[in-house]
Amino acid sequence: MDGAASAALTLDTAISVSRVGKTFSARHSVRALEQVDFTVQRGEFVSILGPSGCGKSTLLRMVAGLIQPDSGGEVHVLKHLQTQMSDDVGVVFQTHNMLPWETVEANIRLAAEVRKLPKKDIDERVEALLPLLKLEKFRHNYPHELSGGMRQRAALGQILVMRPKVLLLDEPFGALDALTRDQLNVELLRLWQEMRQTVLLITHSISEAVFLSDRVLVMSERPGRIIEDMRIDLPRPRDPRKTKEAVEFGHYVAQLGHLMGVD
Repeated sequence: MDGAASAALTLDTAISVSRVGKTFSARHSVRALEQVDFTVQRGEFVSILGPSGCGKSTLLRMVAGLIQPDSGGEVHVLKHLQTQMSDDVGVVFQTHNMLPWETVEANIRLAAEVRKLPKKDIDERVEALLPLLKLEKFRHNYPHELSGGMRQRAALGQILVMRPKVLLLDEPFGALDALTRDQLNVELLRLWQEMRQTVLLITHSISEAVFLSDRVLVMSERPGRIIEDMRIDLPRPRDPRKTKEAVEFGHYVAQLGHLMGVD
């Protein structure tokens, strides 16, 4: 395994997944994950690729603390055993959860207000976020008045206002058209380069993973396990055109495509 990560905790480890497995028992038992081990360092951008049904989203929900691994497996986030959601971890799903009767600004403020952060702090955070999200001119608009890409940027703002140290993204742009998705990848990269949070992204897009990531983890068919840990040695900051025109970018896409069985 190229650059395979040990699950050992270090001073710079943000996420540590060790011996994680998961079986869902309903009418028939389904083994979703099998002996998954990897780490993500503080400030790293790591993507997970894998075929549909291999347990990528299950794994992300474990890192979020929404579900627990089977006995013997452990997930640590920022040195803490992850048994429940925490304010240090933010999760963005494919479908936004904006309240349709609230404005963009009100939706972005909501989580911070629910947690009773001081109004002054919320005001300062929102004023800093709106320009970063390119939503300053749309702060008084309602979700139905926005494009799909703008709604996803606002959904990202709902999480970023809490200033999580770890950002978990579960196919956040998967339902959008290809052009909008590419544009939002550029925006996401710009935001990350400004804020430098630890990011774990679930995606089906090989080119998206290569463009955004420091490392790409590839999962097998179910039960999912990590079969490759590939470091993406492309210079940062990444210019969209120059990066995608680079010979090395094409090589990474081809190697990952081969691993994913799409060549």
